[in-house]
Amino acid sequence: MPNPSARRSSDIAPEAVLTVALLMLICIGVVMVYSASSATALLKDASPQGLLIRQGIYAVIGLIAFAACARLKPSRLLAWGKPAMLVSIGLLVVVMLPGIGIMANGSRRWIGLGPVQVQPAEFAKLALILWLTAYLCKNASRLGEFRVLRLPVMAMALMAVLVIAEPDLGTAIVLVGVAIAMIALAGTPARLVGLITTGFLVIGALGIAAEPYRRSRLFAFIDPWSDPRGAGFQIVQSKLAIGSGGVGGVGLGNGLQKVFYLPEAHTDMIMATVGEELGLIGFLGVIAVVGAVVWSGYRIAQGAPDSRQRLLAGGLTTLIGLQSIVNLGAVLGMLPVTGVPLPFMSYGGSSLVVFAASSGILVGIGRRSRAKRVRNLSVVEGGNGTSRGDRGGRDRRAHHAGARAG
Repeated sequence: MPNPSARRSSDIAPEAVLTVALLMLICIGVVMVYSASSATALLKDASPQGLLIRQGIYAVIGLIAFAACARLKPSRLLAWGKPAMLVSIGLLVVVMLPGIGIMANGSRRWIGLGPVQVQPAEFAKLALILWLTAYLCKNASRLGEFRVLRLPVMAMALMAVLVIAEPDLGTAIVLVGVAIAMIALAGTPARLVGLITTGFLVIGALGIAAEPYRRSRLFAFIDPWSDPRGAGFQIVQSKLAIGSGGVGGVGLGNGLQKVFYLPEAHTDMIMATVGEELGLIGFLGVIAVVGAVVWSGYRIAQGAPDSRQRLLAGGLTTLIGLQSIVNLGAVLGMLPVTGVPLPFMSYGGSSLVVFAASSGILVGIGRRSRAKRVRNLSVVEGGNGTSRGDRGGRDRRAHHAGARAG
């Protein structure tokens, strides 16, 4: 009969799949950032390698964060959740202050630290997941009481309001969506999850209705060709880029839409550049690799040894998956444009470092879970072997005793 332990040891570890997929996305991202930005930089008399070098540095920092977080114990990470939340909320307030927050494209989302720009909203996602994991698991037996959920609801509402004020509605949607998903994964009754979700949907609808540019984006999503040079411009150009790529693409570096036609070609719309230059094959290939990250993340969550690590892994994976869906939906014109970057690939240091660190935490949970299963199997097999040896010894002693008696 086949040995169950041998079969399990031969399975592909989800943390290995996640690591390989992460490296692939980061490498593809660096190449595509260079392709999407170099031509525009040349026409502006700037260095075509400028963003390539920056993204390369961000990738190295991200990989360092990945390796460091993979070695940290989840208990230590969760202990940092509350301080991280307080610091994140403070930074979300500070970024709104004139002279500190950097204004770009009508939004004040970045804090300048010398040559480096930090986006507090990206780090707020990770801080919220760490704090929510610790809080929900600590109160797991009382999640049916709404008063227990008031603090998480107030915290996520405060962070969402601060992010929307930048303004950055897309990040606020992702942040609230991940938090609600974690509340549901923790075992909260469906009626309370539905009540919280409905409340935030109403607030979100009011937030969209209150700003003319948000309303125009929503209407542009419904019919972008009604205003192809205004609110629907980005969606139209994205579709033209993907459509012109065909099945095989026009070739790496040969795309035209990125040259002053497609806004944010190296950040939010990087997948439109992928679709134009690498075609449908490249576009679907990237989606498959992102899917591998999400699949392996949920596999790690499923095999986690305790509820805290299970919820932490589920929250981090939901963050990666939800943000990918929001970005890809906008690129394909299936969702309104919200300015959310694609994890691991879009240009930007804060996003890349946060998602790499999140992946490192997932890999660390997966490694510890697998090591624990291997130890348990060894103990069980060792115990069974000892038991069989003892039984064999007793049988032989009984046989000899019987022979002597005869």
